[in-house]
Amino acid sequence: MTIEGFAPEAVAEIRLRLASVKAEGIRIGLAIESGSRAWGFPSPDSDYDCRFVYIRQERDHLTLFPHRDVIEFPIVDDIDTGGWDLRKALLLALKGNAVLVEWLKSPIVYEEEPGFRDRLGALLDAIMVPEKVAQHYVGLMKRHQPDDGAEPVRLKKLLYSIRPAIALEWMRQTDFAKLPPMNMLECLADIDIAKDIRATILQLVAVKKETREMGEGVPPLPLTQFLTASLARYSDFSGRFREDRARDKSMQEFADRFYLEEVRRVRP
Repeated sequence: MTIEGFAPEAVAEIRLRLASVKAEGIRIGLAIESGSRAWGFPSPDSDYDCRFVYIRQERDHLTLFPHRDVIEFPIVDDIDTGGWDLRKALLLALKGNAVLVEWLKSPIVYEEEPGFRDRLGALLDAIMVPEKVAQHYVGLMKRHQPDDGAEPVRLKKLLYSIRPAIALEWMRQTDFAKLPPMNMLECLADIDIAKDIRATILQLVAVKKETREMGEGVPPLPLTQFLTASLARYSDFSGRFREDRARDKSMQEFADRFYLEEVRRVRP
């Protein structure tokens, strides 16, 4: 099975790595492509970022010495492969970390266990609180925010601050009622935003798709203004939503039941 636009040898290597995990008796619920290829702004030399969710056998939990909750492979050439134990993934999701739901929404799938995506999707629909996810994107935006709009920055890194800002704008315009698409261009197409900002973002994405090394440059003024306004809008975001302990406890119990059921599920 091939993936359109992907080097066959890279896909084959990724699937070999996944097979080595399963050879140890570990289930892989879902293995997808994350990073810029799935976000909608790859470049000709983008890495392959395979991410997967795995479930250890029940006996692996009955030990005095717990296993690590991540599986990582050495990065070789442009292939980066790593996975999270389902427990780690769910605990982060309960806190509002959007990574797991983004993995679930990735359009590029290396492999998946039949039924797992639907089961996990139903759970995430129930436990992912949009307000908490929005705070996750606020943190990403702050982390990647250019220090000074007048100073040169790595232009492809500029997209890493634009992506969460666009996701936040998408959520704001839908009253924080649901979670945004993983693909930044899908978010951009759905929102009402100034024409010059939209055009500048699309131009930056187009350049990245054609250029192996974008180099550095002063961020375009419309993007600097957009990011500055976004940061100001969401700087005190965490205080806007009330804490709901009863809701959180219910979601924790729901996620815990799901986790136990998956651990006990017979490997297909």
